[in-house]
Amino acid sequence: MQLKMSLLALAAVATLAAAPARADIVVGLGAPITGPNAVFGEQMRRGTEMAVKDLNAKGGVLGEKLRFVVEDDASNPSQGVAVANKMATAGAALVVGHFNSAVTIPAAKVYADEGILLITPASTNPQLTEQGLETVFRTCGRDDQQGDVAASYLIKNHRNDRVAVIHDQTTYGKGLADATKAAMNKGGLQEVMYQAVTVGERDMSALITRMRDAGVNVVYFGGLHTEGGLIVRQMADAGMKAVFMSGDGTVNQEFWNITGPTGEGALVTFGADYRDEPIAADVVKRFRDQGYEPEAYTLYSYAAVQAWAAAAEKAGSPDSDKVSEALRDGEYQTVIGPLSYDGKGDRRSTDYIIYRWSNGAYTPIK
Repeated sequence: MQLKMSLLALAAVATLAAAPARADIVVGLGAPITGPNAVFGEQMRRGTEMAVKDLNAKGGVLGEKLRFVVEDDASNPSQGVAVANKMATAGAALVVGHFNSAVTIPAAKVYADEGILLITPASTNPQLTEQGLETVFRTCGRDDQQGDVAASYLIKNHRNDRVAVIHDQTTYGKGLADATKAAMNKGGLQEVMYQAVTVGERDMSALITRMRDAGVNVVYFGGLHTEGGLIVRQMADAGMKAVFMSGDGTVNQEFWNITGPTGEGALVTFGADYRDEPIAADVVKRFRDQGYEPEAYTLYSYAAVQAWAAAAEKAGSPDSDKVSEALRDGEYQTVIGPLSYDGKGDRRSTDYIIYRWSNGAYTPIK
């Protein structure tokens, strides 16, 4: 009898040893934690991390706790691919990322191959969702949508002005500039100059001289806050008066830190600001109580985790194929409003509007 019980005990131990251990569901963030775009990476980290903590406080997803993993892509495409491989090794079910379209596009292929769902809060280049990858989504819009909004404003308000279209040669910057240019041209507004700058370039004097010689009085820039801010400041230093307009890459406090008062009146396109909306009030308050202002991509990152979690609950599984199907087959309430998706993984509706910088803050144009 004792031998039989011992054998039964050994069998029970063996069964327990063979059973798979319960593991947390891994939610990853791939973003520029270091480098020139670290301010955006910090927004993404803050938003994703708070969303994970809030879900865990409510019991997690599907009864499982979430484990948050952060990897730095430094805005480098090859490093972004390396991050994607690290996320696969970590067993991530979801990755929020990346920031730069040039990083997200190649990384997305790795995530798709590894069965990891990817939701980007920031990569707006249309190529990302035109690749036909079933597991790629955005909480932001696309550059062709953003470009239409910018072009409509320029056509309406500056049809008779001399417009220069400038870009920074990146996948994002050139893509946004080209989308805006195409929409402008379609609406009958032709640019007088189409020019590129280089990321990291500090002296914009040659560009400014060419624009001044061409009589440019409106500048549309596709790129990020550093180069955009330098163009604005150096135009003012050279006595060149021109309207400056750009996209979501200049919607952060660093832009004003570079321009100072010379940025007064600069125009930018971005999604609707939900910081003052009731749907985001609790989350925004908690960020502000921490001394952090959740601008730009903070709430878009939080919303990415929210949408994924709700879709996983609906699917009854964190499996990327099942969650992808659920995301395309429902509408999910988030801190940036309801999200629903088309077959490509793009939002069914976008909310780009135009903001004006004034006194160190950007506010919607009424």
